[in-house]
Amino acid sequence: MARNGYGGYDDAPYTNGNGNDNGNGNGNGLGAPIGFGLPPGDEDYDPYGTNYEERFSTPPIPTSSPPVSRSAYSRPQRAAPESSAERRIGEDLERIKEEWPAMYQNECVPVHVALQLLDTSSVGRAHEYREFEMMHRSLQESLKAIVHEHHQGFNSSIGTFHKIQSSISASQKRVRTLKDSLAQSKTNLSTSDPELRKLAAASSTYDRLLHTLSEIEDLRLVPDQLEARISEKRFLTAVDILQTALRRIRVPALDEIGALSDLRSYLTNQETALTDILIEELHDHLYLKSPYCQDRWQTLAKDQGGAKQAQMDVKTPMRPFYQILDEIDFANPMVEDLSRNPEADTFYYIGLLVEALNKLGRLESAVNTIKQRLPVELFGIVNETNTEVDQKHPSSLRGGISNSQGNQAFGSRENSIRADVIYDLLWTLYAKFESIAESHRVFHDAVKAIIRREGAKNQSVLLGGFRELWNLYQNEIRSLLHNYVTTDADIYQSDSAPKQGVWKQNSKREQLFQFSDADSKSVQMTTEYQDLEGIIRAAVPGLMSKQGGDVKKPTTNKSDGTLGRNDSRRGTHNAGYDNRSGGIGAHKSLVEPSVFNMSLLLPPTLGFLQRLKNIVPPGSDLVTSTLTSFLDNFLVNVFLPQLDETLGKLSDSVFEESDSFQQDSQWTKVARRPIFKGTSAFYSLIKAFCKMLDTIPHDQALSQLIITQMMRYYDRCCDWFTSLVSRVQDTDGATLKLSALLATGPGEIHDTMKKLWSSEGEDQHLLEKETGLLILQTNENPMRLDDIILDRETISSLCILYTSMKWLAIKVDQLRHITRNDTDSSRTSMQKPANRRWTLLNDPSIVQEESGPVYLPMTQETVVAFDSIVSSYQELAGTVLLTLHLEIRCQIIHALTIALSPESAPYLLEQVVNDPDPKILSLNADLASYEETVVRFLWDKEISFVRTGLGLLIDSFLVTNAGMVKAMNSHGCGRMQLNILVLQQNLKNIEADVSLSRAARFFDIFTEGPDAVIKQASEGTEAANGGKELFSYDELKTLVELCYSAQMASPERGINTVAKRGMGEHLLQLSEHMWQS
Repeated sequence: MARNGYGGYDDAPYTNGNGNDNGNGNGNGLGAPIGFGLPPGDEDYDPYGTNYEERFSTPPIPTSSPPVSRSAYSRPQRAAPESSAERRIGEDLERIKEEWPAMYQNECVPVHVALQLLDTSSVGRAHEYREFEMMHRSLQESLKAIVHEHHQGFNSSIGTFHKIQSSISASQKRVRTLKDSLAQSKTNLSTSDPELRKLAAASSTYDRLLHTLSEIEDLRLVPDQLEARISEKRFLTAVDILQTALRRIRVPALDEIGALSDLRSYLTNQETALTDILIEELHDHLYLKSPYCQDRWQTLAKDQGGAKQAQMDVKTPMRPFYQILDEIDFANPMVEDLSRNPEADTFYYIGLLVEALNKLGRLESAVNTIKQRLPVELFGIVNETNTEVDQKHPSSLRGGISNSQGNQAFGSRENSIRADVIYDLLWTLYAKFESIAESHRVFHDAVKAIIRREGAKNQSVLLGGFRELWNLYQNEIRSLLHNYVTTDADIYQSDSAPKQGVWKQNSKREQLFQFSDADSKSVQMTTEYQDLEGIIRAAVPGLMSKQGGDVKKPTTNKSDGTLGRNDSRRGTHNAGYDNRSGGIGAHKSLVEPSVFNMSLLLPPTLGFLQRLKNIVPPGSDLVTSTLTSFLDNFLVNVFLPQLDETLGKLSDSVFEESDSFQQDSQWTKVARRPIFKGTSAFYSLIKAFCKMLDTIPHDQALSQLIITQMMRYYDRCCDWFTSLVSRVQDTDGATLKLSALLATGPGEIHDTMKKLWSSEGEDQHLLEKETGLLILQTNENPMRLDDIILDRETISSLCILYTSMKWLAIKVDQLRHITRNDTDSSRTSMQKPANRRWTLLNDPSIVQEESGPVYLPMTQETVVAFDSIVSSYQELAGTVLLTLHLEIRCQIIHALTIALSPESAPYLLEQVVNDPDPKILSLNADLASYEETVVRFLWDKEISFVRTGLGLLIDSFLVTNAGMVKAMNSHGCGRMQLNILVLQQNLKNIEADVSLSRAARFFDIFTEGPDAVIKQASEGTEAANGGKELFSYDELKTLVELCYSAQMASPERGINTVAKRGMGEHLLQLSEHMWQS
């Protein structure tokens, strides 16, 4: 029995002396731990045996526990205070570590320490044995204290150890039993049993049957799931469901099940139906049939065609297309986003449809279908847009605008209506075209991305759709330009033409019968249809249905539902077809075709083509730089001939109008002096063409057309001038009146008049020279009645012709503009440029205003002809002015010639006459009327040019040609002096500071007699006459002859003889004085 009662001596190491497994010597139920029992015969108490080194090893350093969060505890726990036993054993260990460090190590050898304690030598430690014993006792006491403090924990761990040992023993028993069972099972399994084989086969059969039933159950749910996904427009999911179902139903295990034949047929048909649905959905978004596509093209139309409206729009501006392309990721397969409506984003939806078609394996078929339906769809778009604009502008229908204001090339109302209709049509149509092109670009990029991912071989077939789209765009644009620019008949008629509409001119192209005009519900039509049906049924059995009524009812099925829906969308727009044209592919023209529409058609067209360059996919076979090449072809082969024809017809209408050479009633709006109506109309025509040419690339052929018409108008004005100043053809070949003949032909009179016109002030010397030459000319070639212009309206026409030519020359010269572009399509030998500069005109916001500058672009070569025609206008105006200058002088000479002629106005009068000669009065009236006409139409300088010198001419003519009187007495001289006075008084109202003093003095000398003539000759020159002789020798000689003319005409011979003698003497004296002076 243990001394201290901690354990017993039986074989069980953890039993106590009381025979209780959980008891001890003290009856406390605690078993002693291993090593606490003492071996027999040992009197000392050694609870730890001889394993000192293990007992006194360094205790493990306690590791810090993880921190406890504040949420678990309100405040951190403090460490338990250290007991005295623990503190004491710690001090003992520190002393061992200091004094006996070898015993502190794990490699300590107790024998070595024992030998040192037994060694009494100087190197031994026998002298420290007492200290060693004391330390040993202290350590034992510390251990006892620890045991007393922790005996409960020790007892609990002993019980836990027993439980663990029991569990291990039980587990060992179960493992042995399991091992025996496995061995027995192995033995049983190695023995064959037919029943087990049957059961295994039946189990496998049942498993397959259950799997088949599960597959059938899943397949039964596929139609509902498929239709639900299709109705939700989740086509990628629908394709996955359909393809999965097709793979599952096509396995060999399900082929023999007849009940699945209907489901198998349904799924097979749904594959085709789903393909059709996908293609139709793709068409809806490619060609703007879906309501989700409307906002984009409407915004494009507003942005391009109505800049002001777009600025007023408060909505968020539309994103540019390049940003949309950057945001779409085609590199990875598209995944459906279940959180949004897929149709809301058209481009995202197109990518999903392409991905679905590719998964379905029908992408190539879809691309081919799109290519085949592309012409019809685009035609429907154009036709629909045409109808929409037609309904918005009903007053602009063809024939609705007649020639109510004359030539439609110049009517502001017609121009405004035509511009509104064309702009509305083109901006709307091109906005749709641009949206369709953007959709096709997304479609192209999606297909191209799939080709890159999957490495498809037929790239050209899948990626060639955009070029086909461009070819159709090109055809539609060319058709639009052709319909609104070219015409087969002259639609610009004069006001005298009937105004029933322009389509009567194209009556040859009208069809006699159209199916659209027939009434399909009429009794006659129904009867004829039934008879035709019977004939066909009898001739070809089976071709027609047995029930006649079935033929008239179109059959529709589920697969055609989408097509019927699309037909209903386009079916309401059949009114857009132009029934007059007779062609299926023609559209109704909303305004009358005219070359002037070109300036309205090109800005939207060029703007669209410029934007289309940014949409064309890079790397495609469509070169963006050649997008406008078809416009070059249209310009040269269609527009230029039409322009030439139209310009010629319009010019002819201006030239051939009955009032073209009448005064324009609206001349005050365009000029400061009256001009011809035809001149104003012709310049408006030229200006309108120049405005139109400013909207298209420059071509010298177009400028040359205008120059040619300007030359034609010059020729027409020359012909008109010739008709005004022509006289009846006579034997001498002269056809022009004298004034026009002298004004047009070269000669000294012509040169003198030109010098007079170009002189700065009044040149008296030139006036006298002109007067002398004119008198000499008329004396040598006496004038006739048809040499003068008797009609006052002719004088007015000449005045207006002059002002018209001057005004036209000035206006036309303002159109002069030199350009470096020398393109000339009329020269076949010239190498044409590769591409015209269409891009300079691609800004549709630049609209030329009516008051803006207008130019006619020309090269250095073309401008020579232009300057020549302007000079011709100036020369013609100058010729007309010279004609007016001479005409009044010719009329004066003609009237004075008659007034001095003795046959019409004898001056041998028997009594005093107080009335002037009637011809003089007529001349005064003519001069006043002429002067009034000139003042009304011409400018001050021209009026002065016509007026100045009239008094000098009358004064000189009366003196120089006084011999035409033949005979004159004092009464006749009095009448002559009265005529001179009347002329002078009338001339004072026409020419300032006019005086006929020389003629008056001439006939005053007559009254004084022949001696006064000799006296006048002897006096010589006078200072008042500027140092010149007042009268020449011939004039004085004529005066002497007139003094004796009455006596010479006397029938008495004596008087006649005396007169001859006196006249000879006076003439001799006159010659002496004149030679001396």
